[in-house]
Amino acid sequence: MEKKPQFSGPRRPMGGGGARPGMKGRKGQQRDTRDPYVINEHIRAREVRLVGDNVEQGIYPLSKALKMAEEQELDLIEISPNAEPPVCRILDYQKFLYQQKKRQKEQKAKAAKVVVKEIRFGPQTDDHDYNFKLKHAVGFLKEGSKVKAYVFFRGRSILFKEQGEVLLLRFANDLEEYGKVEMMPVLEGKRMTIMLTPLKAPAKKETPAKEKPAKEEKPEADNN
Repeated sequence: MEKKPQFSGPRRPMGGGGARPGMKGRKGQQRDTRDPYVINEHIRAREVRLVGDNVEQGIYPLSKALKMAEEQELDLIEISPNAEPPVCRILDYQKFLYQQKKRQKEQKAKAAKVVVKEIRFGPQTDDHDYNFKLKHAVGFLKEGSKVKAYVFFRGRSILFKEQGEVLLLRFANDLEEYGKVEMMPVLEGKRMTIMLTPLKAPAKKETPAKEKPAKEEKPEADNN
């Protein structure tokens, strides 16, 4: 069989021509499947709910919402596609993506900084051991770490689970100046756990600088 010659000329883009007059470059183009949001003509709903500071919030036909975006030379961005009707905002799409990535980066940085320190108790911890571990917990919370304290029940000591709960609540109460309870005591298998998160450090008050006493001027020696 003879092979048919392949066409190597320019192909016509799917979905119509270039950007519509008065609208930004992404509009009127084929949607990039890597885009996390559906925008402009690629939105398939008949009507959308507009939110944001630059519009009168409410439900609009899609054609009207697109026209409003076109008048502002911005993009119509579907930010909540599963809502009824879908929620959209009129913004510059590239700026919107940049702000979203920046926010995610900040959240990841915050999450990476969180350190969790574990402190283990037995169900019948004596006062000396308790105070020793309490002192360590104070140090952890002061440095900004979370504290995960747990009572480990070995064998038949599970019978003392109420005693373990009382111990953890006492521990949280003794640390109330340094941390707050994020998770109340929970029994998971052989462990009963409580989570404490550090309190925000109070703003340091600026103390006025003490005025230095004026130096006494020594009388000049009389050369006469």
